Amino acid sequence: MSKLIIVESPAKAKTIKNFLGSEYVVIASKGHIRDLPKSSFGIKVDGDKFTPEYRISSDHSALVKEIKALASKADEIYLATDEDREGEAIAYHIATAIGKKPETLPRIVFHEITKTAIEAALANPRVLDMNSVNAQQARRLLDRIVGYKLSPLLNIKIQRGLSAGRVQSAALKILVDKEREIRDFKPIEYFSIDTKFKKDLEAELVQFQGSKIEKLTITNPQRAEFILNILKSDKFQINEIESKERKTNAQPPFMTSTLQQSASNRLGFSPKKTMMLAQSLYEGVQTNSGFMGAITYMRTDSLRISEEARAAHAEFVKSAYGDKYLPEKPRYFKTKANAQDGHEAIRPANCP
Repeated sequence: MSKLIIVESPAKAKTIKNFLGSEYVVIASKGHIRDLPKSSFGIKVDGDKFTPEYRISSDHSALVKEIKALASKADEIYLATDEDREGEAIAYHIATAIGKKPETLPRIVFHEITKTAIEAALANPRVLDMNSVNAQQARRLLDRIVGYKLSPLLNIKIQRGLSAGRVQSAALKILVDKEREIRDFKPIEYFSIDTKFKKDLEAELVQFQGSKIEKLTITNPQRAEFILNILKSDKFQINEIESKERKTNAQPPFMTSTLQQSASNRLGFSPKKTMMLAQSLYEGVQTNSGFMGAITYMRTDSLRISEEARAAHAEFVKSAYGDKYLPEKPRYFKTKANAQDGHEAIRPANCP
């Protein structure tokens, strides 16, 4: 009996193959195998009905033949692309391209590439999520419609070489609005007065002659100089020193944007470099326990941690450091309402 698993990335395929027996064949689709044609509009419009005319890309034709050949010999075919809209659509196109009904093939998903996660996914397959497939298709069709219909108009009416897009045009509008705000900004000169009494004792003037000093209170240089001269001739004493204990809460787990921000601030990495390294960590690296994924899926808007991972982390902290380092209640972070929550937050895989 042979079983075929189809993933997106060759590196991921190599890592997964290490965990499975000889009855499994793992192959990568290398991303999308079908798309709208590059040389034509590729959408049939009939009233309010839009029908995409997909084509297998020329650089994937040989690979599709190979997948078809493997599928014809397999007793079971698993669609194991990423668990997001794009991944769901890729799985749909793979099934269609090899002549299978997409809803009949088992769909497996995992958020980390470890032996435990792969075995759990194989034991709990689901069906293809057609809502996600259709959402991706709607987005793709909108990309094509906006680009094909508006770009020629821009070339005719404004300037050759310009292009429009569903995302880029909206982003350009945001940039233009922000630039207009910057140009319309009227700067105001104001003064603040800070005093350094000793090497480790600094103070900001917040009140003068019974009046509260706020950010824009002092806008006159003569007034600032007047206050400064009075302060220079005054004597000051410390009436009270108050010491407080402050607790700092743990930061939320990483999602894609915060991972990129932190890598930029701390390490000087570009977003592209950060995602390239994160992709490698997700797909598989050599660890003390063998070759496996080191982090969960790195493209996510979610702050959710799976209950299994949370329990494993708590058990590790308890055994290594004791109960006093565990909170009374687990802390949960709220994910934004419009975020995709298909993947949990980015965390170390293969929890201790």
